[in-house]
Amino acid sequence: MTALDLLQALGARALTVFRVLGHHAFFFAELLRHLPQALRRFYLVVVQIHAIGNYSLVIIAASGLAVGFVLGLQGYYTLSRYGAAESLGLLVALSLVRELGPVVTALLFAGRAGTSLTAEIGLMKAGEQLAAMEMMAIDPKSRVLAPRFIGGIIAMPLLAAMFSAVGIFGGYVVGVLLIGIDPGQFWSQMQDGVDVFDDVGNGMVKSFVFGVACTFVALYQGYETQATPEGVAQATTRTVVISSLAVLLLDFVLTAVMFSTPR
Repeated sequence: MTALDLLQALGARALTVFRVLGHHAFFFAELLRHLPQALRRFYLVVVQIHAIGNYSLVIIAASGLAVGFVLGLQGYYTLSRYGAAESLGLLVALSLVRELGPVVTALLFAGRAGTSLTAEIGLMKAGEQLAAMEMMAIDPKSRVLAPRFIGGIIAMPLLAAMFSAVGIFGGYVVGVLLIGIDPGQFWSQMQDGVDVFDDVGNGMVKSFVFGVACTFVALYQGYETQATPEGVAQATTRTVVISSLAVLLLDFVLTAVMFSTPR
């Protein structure tokens, strides 16, 4: 392969990447344009919040409790080496509200709710329901996609808050009830060290951004999938992979921006 052929191949690949990114950006802009119409029919959004959020509570609560148990054990073993076991509550709370709560919730959201959204919309496309809506002068992006987009954005921070709360309870069970740490020290250290705006607020901002990213990826993959069983299966797989990578990348960027300056 000559240098000219290599340059042409790189140029073609770059054009493909920019074309895909442009299509994603156009789709996102179209989705934002239809949000006011979806808000005027808020009952559709409520149905999606229930379908996306309520049906994910079991896995979110169980995972949060398990993470809280592990954080309580590992945190106690680490802090006890330095005589700081009374700071276990602070360690558990900061780990959950800053990082583990938003990130693990987003990954679970992508695996449970994201794949469900992709498969649902993909099957609607395969069954020509979206085409039928267009024939009746109903925009599928306004009737189908926008309510699900808003529902995912609202559900994600609520699920992350639930995950963190259950995780803190799990750390309390292990640290106070099983190991025997003083409960007053457990809660007082947490109250003194966790800031509502710098810690809890930034964690909620993370979960909001993750909700936008995961829900958008799920809706895009479902809407643009091939109208075949194989296409829907591949779209659900891409939803999990792309959403997970997006969450991890966004978490690094947001953490660098939010917590780069020490208090």
